[in-house]
Amino acid sequence: MKRSFIYEDFLNNIPKGFAMEFLQVYSGPPVIAYKFRHWGFMDGPFRGHAATGEMVELFGMAMFEVDEDMKIVKVEFFYDRGELLAVLLKGAKIDGSYSSKEAAAPLSCPVLRNNYNGWRVLPCQLS
Repeated sequence: MKRSFIYEDFLNNIPKGFAMEFLQVYSGPPVIAYKFRHWGFMDGPFRGHAATGEMVELFGMAMFEVDEDMKIVKVEFFYDRGELLAVLLKGAKIDGSYSSKEAAAPLSCPVLRNNYNGWRVLPCQLS
């Protein structure tokens, strides 16, 4: 299963975007640990299940490791996949749209896909 296929699933399922909010930052560079919230609306089908129009909301923790130029060299996400899948698979089953192998494929972050080469963490000032 190609990761681009997973990315396509999310583009079709949450076409208006899957926004991210940083709720709390626990540590600074070179290892940045934070709590996040992702959210968007399920306006399209997901792996053989119809859209529900409901908000998809996911909470988790993540860590970025950066080099001396503040380029991201490693990313780790920690979240409950079951919590995410429960919402995505809530819609009515659409017959024949996916094979059982495709529907059972593991999920990972559809945006980063371990392709963060060149991304930078910019310092921000909290008031």
